Amino acid sequence: MAAVGEHAISYDARGLSEPDAAVPKVSEIDGTSAEFDAHDLSTRQINLELRWLINEQGVTDVTVRNPGAKHSLGVGLLTRCKITFDGSLGYFGCGIIDGPEVHIKGRVGWSACENMMSGVVVIDSNAGSLTGAAFRGGDLVIKGRVGARTGIDQKGGTILIMGSAGSMNGFMMQRGRQIICGDVGHGLGDSMYDGTIYVGGKVRSLGIDCVPGEWTDADTEFIERKFRIYDLGAPPELQKFVCGKKLYNYDNLEPSERKLVL
Repeated sequence: MAAVGEHAISYDARGLSEPDAAVPKVSEIDGTSAEFDAHDLSTRQINLELRWLINEQGVTDVTVRNPGAKHSLGVGLLTRCKITFDGSLGYFGCGIIDGPEVHIKGRVGWSACENMMSGVVVIDSNAGSLTGAAFRGGDLVIKGRVGARTGIDQKGGTILIMGSAGSMNGFMMQRGRQIICGDVGHGLGDSMYDGTIYVGGKVRSLGIDCVPGEWTDADTEFIERKFRIYDLGAPPELQKFVCGKKLYNYDNLEPSERKLVL
């Protein structure tokens, strides 16, 4: 029975998430800066160490060495601070953050920065599908390529992609902006309700209700400012795409018309 009881305490039905893990406290702290090696730490231990440094030790600048492409790192951080991941992250990196300035010196897997509220995330290499899902605010800069459905259900902020992008980017976009410097796949901006998508390369096809938009001086100022902030050089010549506003009346359509729209 004791063995069963011990197992029940440490086991989490959601997937062995170490509910009883302790803060490792392995960081080298120098004033408001700190760094630690994550090679031998679990995901839970890494996140606990980050929260301990930022929320309890007054550290505002953290470097995480050897993150090892582990999943769900740097999530749920709600304080202004600087975090550098010296390597790649797995799935769901830096999700649900509000305020941090994050630099990822590698690649990221699926769903990086989902539900990000504010702050800045710069990714030096490629990102997987669903990057910036339900993105709400701040800047997300990807210096490589991204997969499909980047910015799905985007509600604000700016997603800037220096390389190419997959299909269905900006799907159900509600607000915010995307800047894609390379080519994009099929279904760009499908079912978008608002927001703006800028594309520098070829567009395989536009999604439902995504149409070319009229370029203004405000667009030029915005693009040049973002490229200047992140030292990305001169921006390419971009096309602008917006919502055609036809899906706004969807509920008023007859059933036969709905089939034609969708």
